[in-house]
Parts: sequence; C-alpha cells; structure tokens
Amino acid sequence: MEFQDVVRKRKMVRSFEARPIPPEVLERVLANARRAPSAGHSQGWAFLVLEGKDETGRFWDAVNPDRKGGWPHLFSAPLIVVCLSDKETYLRRYAEPDKGWTDMDERRWEVPYWDIDTAMAAMLILLTAVDAGLGALFFGLGDRHDAFHDAFGVPREMRAIGAIALGYAKPRDRPSPSLRRGRRPAEAVVHRGHW
Repeated sequence: MEFQDVVRKRKMVRSFEARPIPPEVLERVLANARRAPSAGHSQGWAFLVLEGKDETGRFWDAVNPDRKGGWPHLFSAPLIVVCLSDKETYLRRYAEPDKGWTDMDERRWEVPYWDIDTAMAAMLILLTAVDAGLGALFFGLGDRHDAFHDAFGVPREMRAIGAIALGYAKPRDRPSPSLRRGRRPAEAVVHRGHW
C-alpha cells in the first residue's frame, strides 16, 4: 500500500472480528514499533503483547471488568498491545558521558520524551496495522493502571501510555460520534512563519 493511502485510511476501529492475526503480521507490527525514534537512541519503551481470548480476557477483566463502552465488538479483538514507557532508561542514558549530564535529574527534560517516544512507537503500530489490512484502536487504561500492573506483573516503573486493540475490522463498524466534528481546517492548525 502506498504511504499516503496508509495515512488516509488510518482510523480508530472499535468493532473487531475474533479471527486471529497471522504470526508474521504480528512480528512485522512489533518490528516496526521498535523502529520509532527515541531521544539518545534510549529506546525506553516496551510492549506487552496479549494474544487470544484468555490473555485479552484477562486484560479486559483488569481494565474494564464490566465491559462498558458501547462497543461490544471491541472486546472481540484478538490482540492487544500495551505500550509502556520507562523514564529511568532515559535518565540513565542521558547521564552517560556522551550526553554531558552527570546526574539523572528529570527536571532537565522539558517534556517527557519517554512518553513521546513510546507514543511514536504506538503510531507506527497503528500505521502498520492499516498497511497489513487490520483495524486498530489506541485507548487509555483510565484509573485501572494498578489493576493492570497486578494482573500482568508489569514493573511499576513502566508506565502504560495506552493500549492498542488490533484485529480484522467488522465490515460495518459504526463510526464514532466524534467524527461528526470533522477535521480542523489547515489554517487553524498550520502556521507559517508567524502565529
């Protein structure tokens, strides 16, 4: 698929078929995520991959035990990838001699690049999903981070910036009501030379 087609077709899918994703497609998704840029080539991200009903069911039990949300076929997604960031990896990397900082003071960071870089990896997962003919949905864990960490033994220093449900989209996925808003016009978001 041409890159412009991938970008144009990218959307959040909320209704999935239960059919599994071929292993080679999953491996391509994960390999592309690992190609995301990262400050200082720190690569302070990790991905918890949950495949099949048992693993995805445990995930939903932890983060959405009542299966609320108005999208019942979301819970049929055969694959969930939880995107995790690790601040300490960045702080340690930038305390190395080639970076010039001698401490690990997080106040040096204008923005949390550990989260930004993990979000870039998540976007590569979303784009690879489109290229592979899959649907995908990025979503947050809300107030269920502790339950998620407990259910899967994820170290507390790893922060889930979100999860991605992946699978084959149901043919008639109902559009999100948010889409009625449309895209903001270019002149509202693109400023050239001056605000």
